[in-house]
Amino acid sequence: MLSFQPKGRPHAKTTDLARSSRGDGQAEFDRQGDTCVTKPLALSLFSGAGGLDIGVDAAGFNTIGAIELDPHCAATLRQNFRRKAVWQVDIRALDPVRAADSLGFRVGELSLLYGGPPCQPFSQIGRRKGLNDPRGQLAFEMVRFAEAMRPAFVLIEQVPKFLDTPVADGTTVVDELAQNFRAIGYDLYAQTMNAVDFGVPQTRKRAVIVCVEAGAKYEFPQQIAAGIATVGSAIGDLPQAVRPDCEPTVPNHIDVTPERDRERISYVPEGLWLSKVKDAPPDIVQRLTPKDSTKFRRLHREKPALTLRCGEALYHPTEDRYVTPREAARLQSFPDRHIFTGPIRRRTGRVKDLDQHRQIANAVPPPLAKAIADSICP
Repeated sequence: MLSFQPKGRPHAKTTDLARSSRGDGQAEFDRQGDTCVTKPLALSLFSGAGGLDIGVDAAGFNTIGAIELDPHCAATLRQNFRRKAVWQVDIRALDPVRAADSLGFRVGELSLLYGGPPCQPFSQIGRRKGLNDPRGQLAFEMVRFAEAMRPAFVLIEQVPKFLDTPVADGTTVVDELAQNFRAIGYDLYAQTMNAVDFGVPQTRKRAVIVCVEAGAKYEFPQQIAAGIATVGSAIGDLPQAVRPDCEPTVPNHIDVTPERDRERISYVPEGLWLSKVKDAPPDIVQRLTPKDSTKFRRLHREKPALTLRCGEALYHPTEDRYVTPREAARLQSFPDRHIFTGPIRRRTGRVKDLDQHRQIANAVPPPLAKAIADSICP
């Protein structure tokens, strides 16, 4: 575990509690005897639905603010982090120094700057335009904020393809990002990590980037899960899902599967997908080909889930329906107390901004986030 402190004052002092705002003018602190010990300060960019935030805070940081453009994600953040400042704004419009002043910390006081910039330009299932997509440039906003705020550490989460997406002359996006961080005094470490190795009931590989003060060493956390968590262990104790016109006993445990999709998935055994079912009628299989292994696919109770992805609906292992947002959240290891807001989209429906399923599919599993944050917590 690294232990050096950020430049300037290490953390906000006891007398600075009022300045370290979390939305209500109160910093979070631990009391040891008669001494108030403040937690190291962190700031969340591209916050999404808050998966990274949960893990980072569980590791002992005090995330004082979250910045997120999507309105449904911002509403989810406000619902769950009542004492944290949540700004719904395009990060490119912000001046980092003025943002720090508004949040109540000075340059050099921040211990961790972290975020998950948009992954679509680098995703394996997307068009992979890389830096030719304007969203691909947003990862470099982490450099701009780090240069202005001077945090001790920077943490970035991305899809694995981010690490080998070419730009020019044989270099990759991560090479260019490393060069930019090196120019402002940070060394960059990158590695692909699998959430299933950290107790998450889902095979989910992510690119993790940690930047440290130039010359400092860093080691990524190793696998900590003793065994493999499964779909059954994650969702098996949930009550029956309810239709949208009913109030669920567990938040977000709502089933919106249309009847036609129920009929089509009814032909699929546990753990298989529709195009693999040989006796399914043509009007049920329709245009699916053997390559469509993630479409109309049931999860298996005794295995981890496939990677949750935006735009794809995974189906319950035994019931003829989609997994609910709550079941998806459990497959990401979100606690049930974390409530998602916004619409719930059907497989073929269209919703402006991020619906509940896509908020969850985009998120970083909190146990993975915690393991990484534990490795850098001062």
